[in-house]
Parts: sequence; C-alpha cells; structure tokens
Amino acid sequence: MSKQSSAGSWIVAVIVVAAVVAAGGYLAYRAMHPAAPAPAAPAPAATAAPAAPASVPIQHPITQAAAPASASSAPLPPLDSSDSSVLSALESMQGGKDLASLLIQRQIISRIVATVDALPRHALGHSVLPVREPRGTFVTTQVNGGTVMSARNTERYAPYMKALQGVDAKALVDWYVHAYPLFQEAYRQLGYPKGYFNDRLIVVIDNLLATPDLAKPAALTKVNEHYAYVDPALESLTVGQKMLLRSGPADEAAIKATLRDIRSQLTGRKLVTTSPAAH
Repeated sequence: MSKQSSAGSWIVAVIVVAAVVAAGGYLAYRAMHPAAPAPAAPAPAATAAPAAPASVPIQHPITQAAAPASASSAPLPPLDSSDSSVLSALESMQGGKDLASLLIQRQIISRIVATVDALPRHALGHSVLPVREPRGTFVTTQVNGGTVMSARNTERYAPYMKALQGVDAKALVDWYVHAYPLFQEAYRQLGYPKGYFNDRLIVVIDNLLATPDLAKPAALTKVNEHYAYVDPALESLTVGQKMLLRSGPADEAAIKATLRDIRSQLTGRKLVTTSPAAH
C-alpha cells in the first residue's frame, strides 16, 4: 500500500469498525440493557447531542490525512439524497458489496456519523445504527459456577470482520476524502455547528483503545431480565468499550491493532502501548 493510501486508510477501519462495534455488539448490549419499545425512530440528524462547544482549532484536517490523486471530481449530491451515491461507490469497490449488504441503506452517512459520535458515551440509540444487527441471540455459558459470555457469540460477527478485512482500502479512502464534506455536514447537523468530525474520530479511537484487555471472561449477573457485569468498573465503561469487549478477545485484538496503526498514520505519532490492568 502506498504511503498516501496508508495515511488515509484509518477511515476504512473507522467506518467498518463502527459497523463491527455497533452492530456486532449491539444485540449483546440490548440483551444486557433492554428497553421498552420506542415509537418510530427519528432521523439520526435529530439525535440529541451535547451543547456545541466554542469553536476550537482543527487538530486533524482531512486534507492532511489523505489527498489521493485518483479521488473523484464529480459533484457531491445533497446529504439528504446521498444514499444511492454512497451505495454505488461502495458496490464498485473490491469487497464493497459485502459492506453495502450490511448497511441500513437510508441516511447512511448520518447514521455513521451519529454512531461514531456516540461510541465514547454511555448510551447509543438503536435508531442511529448504520448496519443491520447480527443474526442470533446473545449466549451465555457457565464457568466455575459463574455466568460469562459464550465464545459462540463471535460467530455472529464474522460477516462484519470479513467486511473489515476485505474492502479495497485505497478505493474507500479515495471516496471518503471526496465525500468528506457530507460527513462534516452530518456532524454539524448532529449538533456541532463548530465541530470537526475528523477530530472526533481521534477521540473515539482513543476511547476504544482504552478498553481493558481481560485475562478471562468477565462475570455477568442477571438483573431483572437482563445481564450486567459483576465488576462495577466494567459496567461503567462506555458503549463503544462494552461493545468492543463483546466482540470477543480475538476480534478485539484485531480491531485494536488496526486502530493503533491507523491512529499513528493519521497523527504521525506512534502510541506507546501499555498493558491495561486485567479485571
């Protein structure tokens, strides 16, 4: 891979990791934290967001992440009618049909932006998810008399990991750079008129990388009709961190390795990795 495409390839992983983390873990999250049925979902752009902070300097401009010569010069469609353009771009890429088949094919960019923004928080609305939920149900097992997540859950996430590994990185980066104004517009509509979406991605990556590496499956307890972590420190993790844990140790390690690489490419600084305390 060229230096140019490598420098921009972080967005390939971020887009697909958001799908893997959100879709791959959401069903387990809902099993552990069920909610009463909600009325018809609002558009992702209408999802509540914290009050926008004062304008701050852009830390990671997209033009520095990648500037591919092959990026399309075709005019962009309006955000609210961009779905067909997004799907067409994805389906033209190697492996893109696998990714496109997992997407909820409406308000695609707005859903991706809203999900990425929500991952470091403690709540994620079902209405903003950009991908279809995995098949099957959350499965537990008994270990030494205690309840833990079953390793069988990772089988449900295989299509998402396949998409992560199979998409043409350079082509997707080229498209993302070309389409970045739509991502930025969606982020502003989300409630950040002075924010910069690329900078938010770094915050999200750092939060996911801070997910603890567990030496053994975490103990669960049933509270009413759902499961919760016995360890309060795990139960207090962010949505993205909990979902990353529920992708299983092997997938979590693979996703973290990708995130570390793309973060260093994006910022030009290698992370000094330490082993988080195991619970």
